[in-house]
Amino acid sequence: MPALFGGPIGRAHALFINAWADAVLLGGIARFIVRDLLDVIDPKDQTYFRTSREARFGTTLEKVQSGREARLAAFRESLLPIRLVLRRQPWLGGPAPSYADHIVAGTLMWPRCSSRFALLADDDPVAVWFGRMLDQYGGLGRGAKTP
Repeated sequence: MPALFGGPIGRAHALFINAWADAVLLGGIARFIVRDLLDVIDPKDQTYFRTSREARFGTTLEKVQSGREARLAAFRESLLPIRLVLRRQPWLGGPAPSYADHIVAGTLMWPRCSSRFALLADDDPVAVWFGRMLDQYGGLGRGAKTP
């Protein structure tokens, strides 16, 4: 099995992919599912979760999430860099999954496990790639609990 980072250059690239996933993916995804998270967290944590997230967003969770269907096309467009890479090679890491594949898939796993809202269209190359990521490690990701 190839090394996850592939050396110092791979580790440097990992810093970039982490920053991109945190800034673009996590930030974008949160606005689509933040209210849905209340439905899957422990009831004893719901008050803290609501209070802390509403303070962070400056409004109610319902308002943060409202209109998500109208914002979905723009989010999907933000995934264009992933699509462009996947047109040329099977994985973000090239011939085999790398750290980039794992961090992006892990970020997409969050909404898959906590919301019923479909961020990806079934025919999106990103969704097809994500399905292959779910099948890695004997299908461990595919077997994860979903709402």
